[in-house]
Parts: sequence; C-alpha cells; structure tokens
Amino acid sequence: MAKTPVTFTLNDTEAALFVDPGASLVDVLRRGAGDLTPKQGCAQGTCGACTVLIDGVPHLSCLTLAETVQGRRVDTTGGLADGPALHPLQRAFIDGFAAQCGFCTSGMLMAAKALLDHNANPTRDEVIEAISGNLCRCTGYEPIVDAILSAAAQMRGQPALQQGAL
Repeated sequence: MAKTPVTFTLNDTEAALFVDPGASLVDVLRRGAGDLTPKQGCAQGTCGACTVLIDGVPHLSCLTLAETVQGRRVDTTGGLADGPALHPLQRAFIDGFAAQCGFCTSGMLMAAKALLDHNANPTRDEVIEAISGNLCRCTGYEPIVDAILSAAAQMRGQPALQQGAL
C-alpha cells in the first residue's frame, strides 16, 4: 500500500510525513516525528498515556489515525516547555511529587493543559473529571490533582499552592 502524505503542526513546527494507511498517531509521532513524549501504553484507549491535544482538544493518539490530523495542530508534552523554562504544569508536577514512575505523566499533563486552557479556575471535581481518562498506578491521584490546582493558581498570577494545602 502507498503511504499517505500528512502535513500538520506539531508543537509550533510544521511536520510533513508519509504515513502508512491505518497507522496510529502515537506511532507516527514517536517513530516518524521523533516525539517520544506521548507514551504507547495499552494501545486500546484505556490508559490515557498517549493523550495529545488536537486543535486544543484531548485525544487518545493510540486510537487516532495519523491521516486524520492533516492540516491540524497537534500538541504534545514535548512542546510544553518554553526552552529551558518549564510550563507551570510541569513545574507543579515536579514540586508536588505528582510523578512517581512517570509513565502516565505526559497524558496527565496534556489532559490538564486542555482543562486549564478553557478553565483558568477549575474546582477539584473539574480537575478529577478532566483527568478521568488517564490511569495512574503509582500516586493515588491526589498529588496529581493538587499539582494541577497549584499550576492553575500560578497561571492566574497567584502563588503556587503548597502540597497538602489543597
């Protein structure tokens, strides 16, 4: 089968790749575009480790056909930092010990970014709902939720919240 040309914006950079028909976006990002930040977890859409934003909306890249991103914008954790300056979500995850093994972290960060891009002051329940499609087997979720709430406060110009103060 002939490969399909696909052009899209990946983290502010235009990407032009030839993809196999039926190839998943996570495979194309990792193997074709060299962006290893979306994790290939379950390959069935149940773990959320591969979450990316497509035109600002969270998608499971293991279930998304690569050819469907033609002309669209795809954001991954690889594009969160501004050079050496970490995104407030990344900093809050580090400061709040929200990553243990780290496998779910990329998907959690992207789900959280989608939430905070649309809701600068989410409630705890809204954060929980936003990350409900992402599985974490290490943290018990509380440090993750606290980190997202802390990052939200910081992004609103308030001081970062201390772990356990939420």
